[in-house]
Amino acid sequence: MEKEKEDGAYKAHCVVVPFPTQGHINPMLQFSKRLERKGLKVTLVTTKSFQNRSSSQSTSIALETISDGYDDGGMVVAESTEDYLDRFREIGSRTLTEVIHKLSDSGHRVDGIVYDAFMPWPLDVAKGFGIVGVPFFTQSCAVNNIYCHVHQGLLKVPPSTDETLLPGVRVPLRASDMPSFVSAPSQYPAFLRMVVDQFSNVDKADWIFCNTFYELEVEEADWMLKFWPLRTIGPTIPSMYLDKRHEDDKEYGFSLFKPNSDACMTWLNDRPKGSVAYVSFGSLAELGAEQMEELAWGLKNSNICFLWVVREKEATKLPSGFAEAIKEKGLVISWCPQLEVLANEAIGCFVTHCGWNSTLEALSSGVPMVAVPQWTDQSTNAKYIMDVWKMGLRAKADEEGIMRRQEIENCVREIMEGERGKEIKKNAWKWKELARKAVDEGGSSDRNIDEFIAKLVQHEHVAS
Repeated sequence: MEKEKEDGAYKAHCVVVPFPTQGHINPMLQFSKRLERKGLKVTLVTTKSFQNRSSSQSTSIALETISDGYDDGGMVVAESTEDYLDRFREIGSRTLTEVIHKLSDSGHRVDGIVYDAFMPWPLDVAKGFGIVGVPFFTQSCAVNNIYCHVHQGLLKVPPSTDETLLPGVRVPLRASDMPSFVSAPSQYPAFLRMVVDQFSNVDKADWIFCNTFYELEVEEADWMLKFWPLRTIGPTIPSMYLDKRHEDDKEYGFSLFKPNSDACMTWLNDRPKGSVAYVSFGSLAELGAEQMEELAWGLKNSNICFLWVVREKEATKLPSGFAEAIKEKGLVISWCPQLEVLANEAIGCFVTHCGWNSTLEALSSGVPMVAVPQWTDQSTNAKYIMDVWKMGLRAKADEEGIMRRQEIENCVREIMEGERGKEIKKNAWKWKELARKAVDEGGSSDRNIDEFIAKLVQHEHVAS
């Protein structure tokens, strides 16, 4: 199914609608590229506000835009998150309907919509057109199962301080191991509503996709399969960093920041194999000034070489005198191409908040992790990284919620130089191989994608 077209025509047409943030758009863009390579026509639909803010639009996929009601700035200009989500539902539903009509009028009838589960309303649009509707869950099966239990009223919010073993979650969790929207709901009421509402109409969906791979979350996926037609289709990583079936597939996609690729790659290439700790907290996380200082001196005191991505707006939080203190061992840079960095042989560990995309990228690269979780799903990911997949360590926070410099130093040194680090590295490599096999020809994720395409083509022929 790797040929692009059959008899000069696309097999079927799928519209893909991600939530308008970089960490949601890029995984769905990668999925779109795999669909297109297997012969589907794919149209990726983003919001005008995201398009206006993005500094990079490196994709071969056809693009269309809808409105979230805030074209001049998206969520950041809305009065509240609640207002944004409500207006996006109203305006987004209308403008997505207009896009599907427009595509049909131009001879590209749409056969199915794959949409970010953070916004359940595109399923109503799909059903209105009588076409296939598939939610795409961008977080792990384990995290989604926690939200499902909240939706079903089986997990109270906030949860008990005792350990809780939930069906579909492999290990007992304390409140501090659960997503912050669940453990601290009063701080994030709109986000809690959003993640729980992912399950509001999921019973009407034709399929459910999750950006994971079956071998990584066997028990978690099997629990979801009891209720829904779940298919694991990840990791959604460019082919050159996984199965290498498509040598031209290197770009991750959209970026809100301009990377300084040459500087960081030149610096890395001068370092010995496995000698560098790569430190990054993604495009959204903001560390407090105290945590930033503790992290900075922990890295310095480890005496390990490190490459640290500090976004420009965060740079003022670096401690005084830090730049001078690290000039022999460290490099601080405003942004860099993460997958390219993780694939570099100099990288020996990844210090990160362990958001799901970063976790999958590290896992797909075979790089051990030091988890420094901040919010959303990161605490649950950190629990799995250390206690289930055993491919990293979680930095322990003190009673004030701060991971202190000694803890950071110890974790980095243990992975890079300690006995425990040897086993962690072995496990990280094992997961890399399993991730590659899952997306390679005949692997679990590859078969699931083929199955979806076959069903969509069947729908297209029936509709014809």
